[in-house]
Amino acid sequence: MLPESVPPAPPLPIAPPPRQTLVFSGHMADAPGRPVPRLPAALWPAARRAIDATLDQLDAGPSDLALTQGAAGGDLLFAEACTARGIPLQLLLPLPELRFIQASIAPSAGDWVERYRLLRGQLRLAPAELPDPDAGDAFERCNRWLLDTALGSGTPRMHLIGLWNGAAGDGPGGTAHMMSEARRRGGQVTWIDSRRL
Repeated sequence: MLPESVPPAPPLPIAPPPRQTLVFSGHMADAPGRPVPRLPAALWPAARRAIDATLDQLDAGPSDLALTQGAAGGDLLFAEACTARGIPLQLLLPLPELRFIQASIAPSAGDWVERYRLLRGQLRLAPAELPDPDAGDAFERCNRWLLDTALGSGTPRMHLIGLWNGAAGDGPGGTAHMMSEARRRGGQVTWIDSRRL
């Protein structure tokens, strides 16, 4: 939980309001040697199919807006699925971009750094970086920043998609925190249970 002295990041302005704002939070791709697998390479294709099926169910398209952090694994699978559909995508990074790549992309097995760079080159909007990332837990603050930005267009327009195994995370600011916060704030939530991929 963030201390009261840490101010929230101001939501990004979104104009005009999208038909729906799709926020994504999901497990990172497993780092080599992870003791308890969460999102190993064998599940990446099934995770992408589940994300695509969810976007189909939501009739997601170019009049919507997608928001995520962009970490290796679920975030980048979602981001790639959205760009393939022509959904405008905004990455909100909890850390300055190079630190974010080192912390949330490079440690995972696979070609995620290259995939991030390819995606980054396709974005219409440069990734936004969390103001003052060293105040409090940057990942928890970024979760709230994502939700505040999405809810700025109206609670009925916000939909969180979570790729999650239902367990507590490795630390603050994970998918468990995001799912809890989205439900607490009254947003619509779709849970892709990663244990069933």
